[in-house]
Amino acid sequence: MPHSLWKGAISFGLVHIPVALYPASREDAIDFDWLDKRSMDPVGYKRINKRTGKEITKENIVKGVKYEDDRYVVLSDDEIKKAYPKTTQTIEIEAFVKATDIPFVHLERPYYLGPIAKGEKVYALLRETLLASKRIGIARVVIQTKEHLAALIPVGPALMLNTLRWPSEIRPWDELKLPAEGAKAAGLSERELTMASQLVDDMSADFDPGQYSDKFRDAVMSLIETKAQAGQLSEVKSLETAEDSGGGGSNVIDLTELLKRSLNKGQGAGPDKASKPAAKKATAKTAARKTTAARKRA
Repeated sequence: MPHSLWKGAISFGLVHIPVALYPASREDAIDFDWLDKRSMDPVGYKRINKRTGKEITKENIVKGVKYEDDRYVVLSDDEIKKAYPKTTQTIEIEAFVKATDIPFVHLERPYYLGPIAKGEKVYALLRETLLASKRIGIARVVIQTKEHLAALIPVGPALMLNTLRWPSEIRPWDELKLPAEGAKAAGLSERELTMASQLVDDMSADFDPGQYSDKFRDAVMSLIETKAQAGQLSEVKSLETAEDSGGGGSNVIDLTELLKRSLNKGQGAGPDKASKPAAKKATAKTAARKTTAARKRA
């Protein structure tokens, strides 16, 4: 049983469900340590006063928010807690919405909710009701010292709490140079749309997370094991194939040709008949260049 972050309750209307909050994700990245290359000693971190360059102790550090240039408002931990007097152990549902109403960009971090204090039946009632109605709950919750907007989602036998990013935390796309919305405005032809749709249909499948893994991490860990066992260097293989890496030449992308290649690759088909004349022309040009070169040598 993992250690719970806190114990409290889900609250909506008159319903009160006692639950414990558990982390549902974990970091699986490679932990690179900083080392002194001369001695392989670990390199640590110091708290440095940026103006004087001197190290300071933890006891002399306070929390402050810049108000004006070189002027801060300092807040103690108690003042921060008192600023939000509402209990921090309640997941208060404010509305039930369709899951499709929440853009993926708002999803942040998942947590498990487990029933406690004989709350199993009402826990199951909320889970089954959400599944039947195809809705999820939108709630507010305070985790540590930060308030989050969150989605309460039924997943298998569990209720999960997925924190959401606030609208102010999402960068707008106004400054990006994006193609115009709509197929016609973006200059897409019916043929391109049809082929793209066919390619999507051919590649459609049910999502199985077990089929995916961090290939970069696996490659680096394999390299580390090889060096540890044999003491020799070994090159990490690139994840990109030659076909994906691209090359020089024109920057103009023939969308139809790319779709055609993708469809043929997925269907295991041979070269497209339409490409044969182009191939013949390329062969003729190559032969002509060889003949010219031979004449010059003669």
